Amino acid sequence: MALPRAQAAAVLISVAGIGISIYLTAVHFAGVVAACPASGAINCEAVLASPYAVLAGSSVPTSALGIAWFAVSAAVWTRPSGWVQVAWSAVGLVGVLGLVFVEIVLLGVICLWCTAAHALVLALMVIAVAART
Repeated sequence: MALPRAQAAAVLISVAGIGISIYLTAVHFAGVVAACPASGAINCEAVLASPYAVLAGSSVPTSALGIAWFAVSAAVWTRPSGWVQVAWSAVGLVGVLGLVFVEIVLLGVICLWCTAAHALVLALMVIAVAART
């Protein structure tokens, strides 16, 4: 049985988020520079090399949480639309707001890869709310 269009889109968005998160995690562990401009307000390296880019007291990048979050998102979107998708998307959105605060206010620069992942979380929230109305 095929998924309804909104659910299928949400699963694909989640898979894209997994891909971005895997890329950022691989960049972290490989110790290489992300493919991203490093001029002015856009500087992935400054964000990814900051102390905020890892879970406190560890060497685990926050992007690893992105892998887990987007994987759970893909799983919940294989089920009929409901409050679970809204709640899970809200959890992600709260995390995104915190990360955007760190980027803009504390670091003064943004990472395009991070912003792409944040936009995907926002898109999932929009789909979740729209599916409930």
